[in-house]
Amino acid sequence: MKRLLLAACGLAALPAMAQLSVRDGLGLAVTLPHPAQRIVALSPHLVEDMYAIGAERLLVGAVDYSDYPPAARQLPRVGGYSGVSLEAVLRQKPDLVLAWRDGNNGRELTRLRELGVPVYVSAPVALPDVAAEMRRLGKLSGHVAGAEAAAGRFENGLAQLKQRYRPAAALRVFVQVGDNPLFTVSSRSFLGALLPLCGGSNVFGTLPLAAPQVSTEAVLAAKPQVMLGLDSELRRRWQAWPQLPAVRDGLLFSLPADPVSRPGPRLLQGAASVCEVLNTARRKLGLTPS
Repeated sequence: MKRLLLAACGLAALPAMAQLSVRDGLGLAVTLPHPAQRIVALSPHLVEDMYAIGAERLLVGAVDYSDYPPAARQLPRVGGYSGVSLEAVLRQKPDLVLAWRDGNNGRELTRLRELGVPVYVSAPVALPDVAAEMRRLGKLSGHVAGAEAAAGRFENGLAQLKQRYRPAAALRVFVQVGDNPLFTVSSRSFLGALLPLCGGSNVFGTLPLAAPQVSTEAVLAAKPQVMLGLDSELRRRWQAWPQLPAVRDGLLFSLPADPVSRPGPRLLQGAASVCEVLNTARRKLGLTPS
């Protein structure tokens, strides 16, 4: 009888033991009874995370602009730039939805939770957040080893860049992410976090918002030595201001948009691009390259 009671107690404890839980980017607990088997990702960087950790076969839905790696273009679509269709999400019968704080409608995510769908919200800001997020997704998807490997590659790549560019001469840098109106990034954004890694000093790094709007006058007053943008509008806009050091010296560069604007594994590639253009600027200015 005693053995039967012990066995019964052991069986009763199994569901609780099998549960897994992580804190998402908002600090909210996401708890699953077992690793997710059907996952909908509502942001391109989360799709890239899933491929990086080896969990791509669990993806059953994505948004229109999830285009990397190329195989991701074949995933069923549940929304796009105009928003997400909750009906399309629910048709995929997900046991986990991955969302982005800065790219998805909070009311829609709340509704999914009300309907019983677990939602993990991504909100990476600092560069270490990207690796930490891959590890959390690995736990939620049952791909812990793949996530650890991917996170380790990301962290090692950042460490190598930091070591290489640590002695580089500091440069004052302006980053343009919107032309009309004019937007930049501060140190509170993952894109802004790339600059100090490469020996750059963000002229608007101390602003309180992650992506603040600034004026032409403020940029002129900041006198950046280097200007970075995500499209060709950067050079066209600022050629009229030759008094800017960056314009005078021809140090306006376009960055590959996706690797620097998606806080996933390719952010390492974006970091390398930023470091390369800043070193190009140093050579043009006659500074010793790192």
